[in-house]
Parts: sequence; C-alpha cells; structure tokens
Amino acid sequence: MAAENPKSIYDFTVKDMKGNDVTLSSYRGKVLLIVNVASKCGLTHSNYKELNVLYEKYKGQGFEILAFPCNQFMSQEPGSNEEIQEVACTIFKAEFPIFDKIEVNGKKAEPLYKFLKSQQGGILGDAIKWNFTKFLVNKNGKVVDRYAPTTSPLKIEKDIQKLLEA
Repeated sequence: MAAENPKSIYDFTVKDMKGNDVTLSSYRGKVLLIVNVASKCGLTHSNYKELNVLYEKYKGQGFEILAFPCNQFMSQEPGSNEEIQEVACTIFKAEFPIFDKIEVNGKKAEPLYKFLKSQQGGILGDAIKWNFTKFLVNKNGKVVDRYAPTTSPLKIEKDIQKLLEA
C-alpha cells in the first residue's frame, strides 16, 4: 500500500509475517538495508551470516535490515511465512525483521519494490535480478544505492557507516 506519488519509503505500508500492517514511517530517522531473501539459494548462508554481523554491530546506532522473502527466483523460498520465520531465525539466527513473502517483479510486485526499483535501477533496467538484491536507504527515507545479489553485505559496511554518521 502506498500513497499516489510516494516521495520516500515512509509513504509505504507493508505486511509483517503475521499479516499485520507495518508503516515504514516507523523507521524514520534510521538507515535501512532492504533485502529480498530466500532460504534455499546458493547465496543464503553467506548473506544471512554477514547481514547478522552488520545488524549486531549497528542496530544500536540506528540501523535496521528489512528482509522480504521472495519465491520468484527458481522457487528458492517455497515455504509458508511460518516456515520461513523458522528457517531464518533458527537456522540462520536472523534477529532483524522479516516481512510477509512478496513478489519483487511483475504485475504483482510489492509497491515498495516498485518504488525501490524506480529510485535505483539495475543492470536489467528496473527488474530485480536475483535473491539478495540490496537497497540502502538513508535516514530521510531516500534510496541512495542498490547492490547486486553477489555483493557481500560486509562490502556495504562503509556505506552504512557514512549514512549513520551523516
């Protein structure tokens, strides 16, 4: 759900794992890393491990990771929200928020993802190429960068630090 002409990510409301509305304006003033995740991808272990490191290191400084499970890439996130939560939190030890499973491409793409892609296009135009595409958002809700699925989360650390210090 989004406003007619969204100006920032704060104009969006998304669903949490239980189907409750979460207004992204509740993250106002924080640096965000928004990631589409999957539990059965070759990139899963390394990404969750490094996302956890970043989250643990910076969550007390105004940093949040918002994870959105997506099953659009070779059906690598097939489970229900409950199963996804179990895998992410038990196996991969994720402590950051994991939201409702969404689509990131196509006609049914989550409005938030349509906005993210419009703000930071990628190699394939605005389409998300694969699991673990990452969007970095500043404290004002502006999308400032986009990283490929193969970009290690720890390689983004300097960019996160700059935004936290700004």
